[in-house]
Amino acid sequence: MEYIYEHKDKVRDYECDLQGIVNNANYQHYTEHARHEFLLTRDISFAELHEQGIDCVVSGIEMRFKAPLKSRDEYVVRINVRKEGIRYIFLQDIYRLPDNKLCLKAKVEAVCVVNGKLGDCDILERSLCNC
Repeated sequence: MEYIYEHKDKVRDYECDLQGIVNNANYQHYTEHARHEFLLTRDISFAELHEQGIDCVVSGIEMRFKAPLKSRDEYVVRINVRKEGIRYIFLQDIYRLPDNKLCLKAKVEAVCVVNGKLGDCDILERSLCNC
């Protein structure tokens, strides 16, 4: 798959469980942080959208764990996005660095609530879509 954005980060000790690997819930934090950073590169701020009556919310997440990350591992979240109806589908893969070992495949579905109703968001359309 081709990616349109990459976000690099590093595992912190407190994100690991007793087994010494990243607790599964933290992978959702990693993908969310990477999506927010990606959107900022496209000049999209959730706070500014909210002020305009637009709320982008996650409607579903599918995660497939492939290999564990451990404390102090560096990793990269790679992102692609497509549109299906009113849903934005963020395909996010996490790779351990420097060996590029695939650790997680995630599919995050998001929708926009515009003035209280589900609908399309022109701002996202212009900023995200070559999808």
